[in-house]
This record gives sequence, C-alpha cells and structure tokens, in this order.
Amino acid sequence: MPWRRPDTTSVSAFMTQLLFDASHTSHTRAQTGIQRLCRALHAALRERVGDVLPICHDPYESAWRPLQAWERENMVPTRGALAGMRRARWPWHAIAAGWVRRLLADRGGSSWRPELQGSSFVEPEIFSPAVGLALPGLLARVTGSRVVLFHDATALRLPELSPVKTVARYPAYMQDLLRFDGVAAISEESAAVLSGYWRWLGVDRPPPVIGLPLGIDAPEPSPYGHFIAPNAPLVVLSVGSIEGRKNHVALLDACEMLWARGLRFELRLIGLSHPQTGRAALDRLRTLQIAGRPIHYSGAAPEPLLQEAYRSCAFTVYPSLMEGFGLPVLESLSHGKPCICSAQGALGESARDGGCVMLDRTDAPALAEAISCLLGNSERLAALAEVARQRKFKDWTTYADELLSWMKALPRRH
Repeated sequence: MPWRRPDTTSVSAFMTQLLFDASHTSHTRAQTGIQRLCRALHAALRERVGDVLPICHDPYESAWRPLQAWERENMVPTRGALAGMRRARWPWHAIAAGWVRRLLADRGGSSWRPELQGSSFVEPEIFSPAVGLALPGLLARVTGSRVVLFHDATALRLPELSPVKTVARYPAYMQDLLRFDGVAAISEESAAVLSGYWRWLGVDRPPPVIGLPLGIDAPEPSPYGHFIAPNAPLVVLSVGSIEGRKNHVALLDACEMLWARGLRFELRLIGLSHPQTGRAALDRLRTLQIAGRPIHYSGAAPEPLLQEAYRSCAFTVYPSLMEGFGLPVLESLSHGKPCICSAQGALGESARDGGCVMLDRTDAPALAEAISCLLGNSERLAALAEVARQRKFKDWTTYADELLSWMKALPRRH
C-alpha cells in the first residue's frame, strides 16, 4: 500500500476511545525494544487522542480489563534500560484478586466490562498464545479500526538463533495477525516479509500491510557535547540485548583479532542477556575478560549510564544479523555517533541516509576490518559523525500521527 503524508488535523475525530493492549509491558520493568516502543507510543497516542485506555488480558481472571494503578506505573516512558527480567511478573495480590474476580464471574457475574467497548484498538506487542486466544472476543466488540504492529519474523528466518518457545509460537502468531483490519509493520523490510509469508501460505485477501518506520526518543542535551578525553583509549560501544541473532560472538571475536594485533581500544556492551540464546556470547565475553582484554559489560543500564556511554564512545557497532527495525542504529546516529552495522534489510533502511559504515557481511573478519578502519582514520570518523549530526529523525508524536491517519482510512474487515 503506498504511503501518503498524513492529514493530522482530525486524527482524533474518528474515535471516541482507543484501546491499547499492554498485557506484557505493563507487567515488566525491562526496557527491550518492544517495551520501549509500547511505552513511547502509548504516551504519544494519549497526547494526540486523549481518550486512550491501556488494557491487559488478566490470565488469572481470564478476562480483559483496564490497567490498575500499579500496572500504569510500568507504562511511564523511561529511556534507557531498566533493571528487571523480560518476562511478565504478577504480584501475589494481583493474582489473588484475579482469581476472586474469575470466581465471581463463574457464579453468575460477567467478566466483560462495558468500558472496553472501544471505537478502535492498537496491538503493539508480540502477544502470547493466551492473549491470541482472547483477542477474537475483544476485537468483535471494537466498532472501528483494529490494527496490529508487526515487528519481525526472525524466529522463522533464523530459528537456530531464536528461543525454542518463540520458534514454536510464531506460525500461529503470524496467522493470528489475519484477524486485524490492518498491519503496521515497523519497517519496509518487515512489511515485505509478512506479505511474502502470507502469499506463500496462499492466504486469500489478507489485511493491508504498511511499512511504517518507528519514531525514536530525542537524546538528552549534554553540557559536555561529544567530548572524548584526550590520550584515553577509544571506546567502541554496542547497545542491544545479548542474544543469538544479535551476533555478539562475532563482535567479540573481531575485537580479539584487533587486540591481538596490538590495537588499543575498549569495548563496552550494554543490554539485557537472554538466558538461552545469549549464553555463548556471555561465555566468550568472560573468557576474554579473564584473559585481561578491556571489555566492560553493563547489563541493563539506566538512562544516565546509557547517555554517558554514548557521549564517551568514539562510535558504535550493532552486529545484529537481522532486525525488524534497528533502533540502536538510529539512536547512535541521533547522538552524533557513527555506527557499524549490516547493510541488509531493516538495518540497511535505518543506515542508508548516512553516518554509518554499512557491511555486506557481519562476520568477525568484516567487523574487525570496519572497526580497525575507524580506529585508525580520525578524519573519516569525524566526517561520519558530522553526517550523523545532520540527520533528521522521526519522533514518537509524528509516528503516532501517521499511525492514526492510516487507521482512519482503514475499512473494517469481517
């Protein structure tokens, strides 16, 4: 579907209430890419529409309901990585209350709440099987546009580097997307992948799919600018969760090649680690640290630490093999720091307007060569940084306007 400039003069006129699913994000303090998207988009939609009701599917009540106060606190946008695990956590008081409400509903009450009779619905998460089973009942009560954001199909394209449960879940998840009136993919690459997958399945008359790149948070201004201490080893920064498809083993091997050749620099890693697919990278990291290599791993970093890391680094490396969008690439550029990344897919979309070293391969030799070139060529590094500082980036308010405008034009599917 071709994209046209949105008419934002009346984006809220076509809806009385927008329902926003936050079933997972409202129950975690993690700040992965999807959680950051959910929190930022929820805030932007509230700014543009006003009447936005965040909801969740309560597995203990076995029903949809509006978020409670403690859940809404988890929806406040907090830039940078927060402490906490990826998985959803439910305190005992919430579990017990859900059981009680379910018991009352079984005894003749109703588990449906009239306030959930929304005129539109946005599903921003990769929803769980339980949420997927509960969606048809909710979607049937929504009178207007029902849209879902599609992130990527990495679990199907790189199953060997993806969590086992995610790989098993994805075929049904991709089918569940057919229930919606429209799918807003987070990049042109993701839109093409989803449309191609449905064609391969022989799906007749699927919902329209649009490639709608995400917004990003503007970096906080710093009184120190882009200061790097003189005579200090240059810092190479990599921000992103430690998991199989992020390709950190190749990055660590590339850096070891350069340290073995006598190059002086530090590698700094920031991001949550996945207990299953990130194990190989963590093992390699610890081996290099024991050998005395200058590697600093911060885990999940709060906002002040993340800002300081961007300010003090020379450039960043995002070695990921495959992404739905490539948020760390654009965030690096928005801080005026060049990024080494893949030229393929969604990462290439984010990098193509300049400020990046774009690689056809992201194996260890290719990464080592790119890192070495930037470490040894201050003029090229400065030129890339200047291009990065000149780039313009979409904010979340603009993204919300584009999404709402597209929703306004969507016909309802049956």
